[in-house]
Amino acid sequence: MLRVILALALMTSLAACGTRLNPFNWFGGDREERIAVTEVSEEPDDLRGLVAEVVELSVDATAQGAIIRAMGRPAVQGYWEADLVEVSRENGTITYEFRVFPPLGTTAAGTAPSREVLVGTQLSTFDLAGIRTITVIGAQNRRSVNRR
Repeated sequence: MLRVILALALMTSLAACGTRLNPFNWFGGDREERIAVTEVSEEPDDLRGLVAEVVELSVDATAQGAIIRAMGRPAVQGYWEADLVEVSRENGTITYEFRVFPPLGTTAAGTAPSREVLVGTQLSTFDLAGIRTITVIGAQNRRSVNRR
């Protein structure tokens, strides 16, 4: 019984601390950089464009690696088939483009929350080896998170 109590106390104290040993603290909060994208990597089979703005980026640790979640906001409603497309993996940074198909017809702009598009992908522990920064690029900005 004493071992169970000690194990629970240790796990609780580890979850509350801000050390690198705590897997929930592996990646910090996201930061934004305003950009004007002039060059988009061309995938021959991918006709999707970049989302107008990446408004949120988070990385959640899992037992098998991490889940990357991004929220984008296109200019109008009706964008669909969103995906994070990996464009580079170098110098400890993995970079994704937030790609999405435009609406098939004309649509209203609508409110900002009604235009939001969510997308996610998973990276295994093997994929995360050596990765210190994850970046997601939109047409007007990019967001990135750094490993603590």
